[in-house]
Amino acid sequence: MLEEVSNKAKESMEKSIEALHHELSTIRTGKANPALLDSIRVEYYGDKVPLKQVANIAVPDPRTITVQPWDKSAVAEIERAILASDLGLNPQNDGTTIRLPIPVLTEERRKDLAKIVKRMCEESKVAIRNIRRDANDRIKKLEKEHEISEDNMHTKQTEIQEMTDTFIKKADDTVAAKEKELMEL
Repeated sequence: MLEEVSNKAKESMEKSIEALHHELSTIRTGKANPALLDSIRVEYYGDKVPLKQVANIAVPDPRTITVQPWDKSAVAEIERAILASDLGLNPQNDGTTIRLPIPVLTEERRKDLAKIVKRMCEESKVAIRNIRRDANDRIKKLEKEHEISEDNMHTKQTEIQEMTDTFIKKADDTVAAKEKELMEL
């Protein structure tokens, strides 16, 4: 029972860190990265589909992303979806391929993005702390129902706290690396 509680908590905390990694990958750092386009959905034959399902996305150089649709009739829709996104990219359409030049970030924009990254980190930490709270509540419930001893309860709560501290440090380290990447010229 106790192992199940801690395994479930660890699994949930790992998912929180994975979600943070995914969110951070969508933040533009001035370098071309195909993950920037993950959130873009394109109107294609009446459905909204992820961009990567209708086109090949490549990074030919550090400052350019190319989007080559498999169906040439989708070029205009893809361009429209990119312009409608909040990425601030200006697509260059040659009829078959869309080039996305990645502009160098201004100092002000870098600071704004750093604030967004810190907010994402804080949200991830809150999620991890909520997982800890839920696990501790389950452990207390087991002790109240006399399924475990008070000593076992305290031992497991200490273990859960150490796990929480480890995952919060992972979140901080991940965000520190992203901030460093943002501030590089």
